[in-house]
Amino acid sequence: YGDIRHEDLNIATLRSKVAYVSQETTLIDGTLLYNLTITNPEASKAKVKDACSKAQINEMINELPDGLDTEIGENGIKLSGGQRQRVALGRALMTDPEILILDEATSQLDSETEQFIQEAIKGLHKKMTIILVAHRLSTVRFADTVYVLEKGRIAEHGSYAELLEKKGRLYELDVLQHR
Repeated sequence: YGDIRHEDLNIATLRSKVAYVSQETTLIDGTLLYNLTITNPEASKAKVKDACSKAQINEMINELPDGLDTEIGENGIKLSGGQRQRVALGRALMTDPEILILDEATSQLDSETEQFIQEAIKGLHKKMTIILVAHRLSTVRFADTVYVLEKGRIAEHGSYAELLEKKGRLYELDVLQHR
């Protein structure tokens, strides 16, 4: 996009290229398919299948009584927290974002479900820019670049391995989390 001043950005165009998944997933009472396509109601079956594959929810869909046509209840009450997060990721991918923001998207998940999300993210690597906001270091271990923030400022940045070698703040946090 070059050197475009923020005042000159077309906000609608920018927003159309960004998808956001928060730690608090909001789903609508209706079918799984409805929840996946709410951001893209005209999506083809192939598009839905592709997003489900990227979000690693095909196995989950196959286990549901009516597959994509399963009613998931108000705010996805019939799904586990991890399933809801993966549906939110699938819904975000339905918009073909160039930038995907995951804001603490794995913070409330068990380790197995976090692994599903991490595998989904790894599959999207190099296909789009992914911004992960996380306190759990396992979530960012495979990131190209890690920015460690303290008191609203960048304390250090680099690859996870580089930051461990520096024995700075990330190293200290890593030691604390692995005790």
